[in-house]
Amino acid sequence: MAHNGPLRMLAAITAAILLGAGCSSKPVGPYSPLTDDNRQTAKAEKLNHQAADLMEDDPKKAEELLREALTADLYHGPSHNNLGILYLKQKKLYEAANEFEWARKLMPGHPDPRMNLAFTLESAGRVDEAIQMYATALEVYPDHIPTVQALARLQVRAKRTDERTERFLQEIALKGETDEWKVWARKQLARAP
Repeated sequence: MAHNGPLRMLAAITAAILLGAGCSSKPVGPYSPLTDDNRQTAKAEKLNHQAADLMEDDPKKAEELLREALTADLYHGPSHNNLGILYLKQKKLYEAANEFEWARKLMPGHPDPRMNLAFTLESAGRVDEAIQMYATALEVYPDHIPTVQALARLQVRAKRTDERTERFLQEIALKGETDEWKVWARKQLARAP
């Protein structure tokens, strides 16, 4: 029985170490899963807003801020979406699609990541997939006029109009984001047989 004393002591020390590790608020290593305790969502949100303000004038700094935001909270969907926009502007379509895919999963009720992913697919020449992704954006938010415009434009340009196209064009003619969109839609409706 005297031999059980050191084993009990070793077991107690091991348990204390394991319990202490479980109480840590920071990941133990780079592959440790994030929990609500170690996600810094407020910091990510702040950095994302700062990056959004810089995306046009200083895309390099904006990218740095977005990477820092995602380090603070890997699951911050708006930061993934904005990083995707930066990649799309740089014609890095694969990287953009990856970020929009992350954002789409993290922002299930928001049409923007889907619309952005659709535009990326369209830019890559993947018309059928782009049309389908625009349609999924409209499933999430049926009245999202930027998506209605993008989908109708692609359908007309690719000669892939369907039963929805006329309705989209009528909606754009009335509620388009700009007068240019409204005029374009009216011209397309006038050409219809």
